[in-house]
Amino acid sequence: MPQAILQRDRVWELLGGPLSDSALEEILSVSKAELDAQDRATLTVSATPDRLDLLTEGGLALYLAGATDRAKGLPPARVVEDAAESLAIDVDPSVRSVRPAISAVVVRAPTDRTLDEATLAEAVRFQELLHATVGRERRAASIGIYPLERLSPPFRYALEPTRGVRFVPLDGSDEVGADAFFRDHPHAARYGSLGWVDERCLTIRDDQGIVLSLPPILNSRTAGEARVGDRELLLESTGARERPVRESLGLLLVVFLSRGWSAAPVAIRSGSSRISDGRGVFSPRAIDLASATLRTLSGTSYPSGEVERRLARVRLGPRPHPGGWRVEVPPWRPDIQTEVDLCEDVILAEAIAPADGVVPPSATRGRRRPETVFRRGVAVDLLGLGFAAPYTSVLVSESAVRRVEGATPIRLANPPSAEFAFVRDRLLLSHLEVLARNTRHGYPQQFGEVGPVVVPEPGAESGATTRYHAGTMIARDAAGFADAAAVLDYLFRAVDVVTVREPCEIPGTIPGRAARVRVAGEAVAELGEIHPAILTAIGVPVPVAWAELDLSRLYPLLVGPDTGL
Repeated sequence: MPQAILQRDRVWELLGGPLSDSALEEILSVSKAELDAQDRATLTVSATPDRLDLLTEGGLALYLAGATDRAKGLPPARVVEDAAESLAIDVDPSVRSVRPAISAVVVRAPTDRTLDEATLAEAVRFQELLHATVGRERRAASIGIYPLERLSPPFRYALEPTRGVRFVPLDGSDEVGADAFFRDHPHAARYGSLGWVDERCLTIRDDQGIVLSLPPILNSRTAGEARVGDRELLLESTGARERPVRESLGLLLVVFLSRGWSAAPVAIRSGSSRISDGRGVFSPRAIDLASATLRTLSGTSYPSGEVERRLARVRLGPRPHPGGWRVEVPPWRPDIQTEVDLCEDVILAEAIAPADGVVPPSATRGRRRPETVFRRGVAVDLLGLGFAAPYTSVLVSESAVRRVEGATPIRLANPPSAEFAFVRDRLLLSHLEVLARNTRHGYPQQFGEVGPVVVPEPGAESGATTRYHAGTMIARDAAGFADAAAVLDYLFRAVDVVTVREPCEIPGTIPGRAARVRVAGEAVAELGEIHPAILTAIGVPVPVAWAELDLSRLYPLLVGPDTGL
């Protein structure tokens, strides 16, 4: 889960007083966040990807205030309704093919204070966390923070020829041309492809032509560096689609609005037409919750006042509505999209209390399925052969998939981050990640596990099905095809079956050094030597042999009166 280190005193300041360690742990234990560690100065908190607001001092304090009944409902937010007409961003049609979505908002400090160092640090830290999660490493969304007082609105977002762009990078002191920046700067090497095409780059300029940033790569130091003492900030986000752009801005707002800052809209214009008035970025959304839906999903008939109390406790704004309630949701809660999400918050507001288990009257107490026993037996066999057992996730990263040319795992429609963007269809993808993370250890290395994979199946209700594979990796000098074949031969002999091996081409392996194994005509295993290009990319200096057995396909072929299974 995403993790952040928060300043304890800033949380207590917003909360209006400290909590004991035991009380804090108890509250977080029934939330979507966990307290991983703490000391006198900091709290290390991790949260599920749908509650990123809890990874800021402001968001966590808002949640704790509700959980301890120190505050209820939506936190008060000051909105400047008479924002100047010049607070607008003009979007040039040239950006449509590269990065078309943009949203922005202005936040203003209370009259008695300015931007302090701790709030700026909190905003920048949370900005980078949002880049890695909602922004999917800036592909879906990236955020810029600018000092509005030193700028001249309106602003212009466009795709310009690089030869005409000069600016001072945020981490530099001298003005450089965009051509040199894209050639030499490490940020350009990492994110340049997201904001550059055909010798043109994305820019945001103010009305004086000053470059604020080259989104989504880097801000300008002269016009794009927020500093301690600033009173007005422009928050902007660009991306491929509108949803992650608005979500990232809405989440970042919790840093400022929780501390009494006000918000002002920034209109988005294209030519003479207005795309958006900008209020949707910070205005609460209204979602209806039907009492029948809550009763069906929770199995409980809650009194109307109890539902309103619980929703107010999780810092939402409920009010009675025909057939149920209308609930206002703040912009930093993008996880709440439907009434089903509201039902979850109603139930979790008072936590789910543990109950004593009751064993039903039965002559038996249940047992493991025979197929589960078979899989566990294979795992024990691998352990006996000297294979260490790693733990790997069924979700794999974009980089892991790109590494194996020709791999076709299932892409998630709405991944939590680029690190968890695909569902693996073979253990090979995860095991290459294990090799990449253990290059600091000596060789030989060999590991193997029995784990789930997900493969497409058109006839299934979800379009896919879960299968179990046994996979092994052998990394050592002179490791080769024969080593992988020997492992599979041992496993097949253990269940007394005859196999046929046939050569084939498998993504990620050396051509001519891979094969498929069949039992009774069914393909049940694959093996081969990992391609040197992949090993070089992940920093493995020795050959690697790989074998993978589809236990879900093999087991039905084994079941019979003579197998003893």
